[in-house]
Amino acid sequence: MKIIDAHMHFSDILSFKGTALEISDLDYSSIGLKNEYEENNIIAGIGMGLSETEEGKFPDYNSLNPMRLDLEVPNPAFIYECLGINPYDLQTRKESIYDIENAISETRIVGFKIYAGYYPFYVYDTVYEPIYELAEKYNLPVVIHSGDTYSERGLIKYSHPIHIDELAVFHRNINFVIAHLGDPWVMDTAEILSKNRNVFADLSGLIVSDEFKAKTYINEKTFIDHFRRAIFYSETYDKLLFGTDWPLVQVKTYIEFIKKLVPEKYYEDIFYNNSNNLFKLFEEGE
Repeated sequence: MKIIDAHMHFSDILSFKGTALEISDLDYSSIGLKNEYEENNIIAGIGMGLSETEEGKFPDYNSLNPMRLDLEVPNPAFIYECLGINPYDLQTRKESIYDIENAISETRIVGFKIYAGYYPFYVYDTVYEPIYELAEKYNLPVVIHSGDTYSERGLIKYSHPIHIDELAVFHRNINFVIAHLGDPWVMDTAEILSKNRNVFADLSGLIVSDEFKAKTYINEKTFIDHFRRAIFYSETYDKLLFGTDWPLVQVKTYIEFIKKLVPEKYYEDIFYNNSNNLFKLFEEGE
């Protein structure tokens, strides 16, 4: 089975490096990523653009738009990219939106990433309207961080998935992706998925750990049922996307975890078809 990793990272961020070294125990480099992908038949990853101007400063209010994948240059050929958006730069630098639109012309740009909660703006704030205009103009999905933040400096009132309902209603021609199933508010995400035809969700970032600890989560019924309940309630197996949030967890273990959450008959959709249909990475037969 071919797999697309619809949510991963490849940016020069101190917290990612620290997590790879101290928590997930993996090689955060193009070589490490290539090895994990090849071992698990992952043919493409979609990186969420992100940057910091000083080590450890993310969420960095000074990062320029668009935020990119800058761990290594050039990026591996199997990585596609969602352009990261800093709302402060949108507010203060008039060239910001032009720089974002110019970057869209690059062949491997497949969407936008908004870091709700990391930046203290609701997703329906007018600061993001130029991004939504570009998303509709170029038919690009918008991935939105939802749920818990991987930084104590985040403000989670801005990252609650319920706010994406308002976006979906007033921007019917744009596809939105609720990242991380909105965890811990997974039932809220389930309702938004079932209600709105233009809202999807990725299943990334639900475990942050090394292989050993991840397996304890996988075998814990209470933990598994937290997600299964929401997935079953939403009944939207055609709108769920596999993602790892690499480097927060090892790929092989995370695939095993996601297979525990969904019925086997939907594996090909969740691990490949849904992401390919949404982000349009490969033509049929490739």
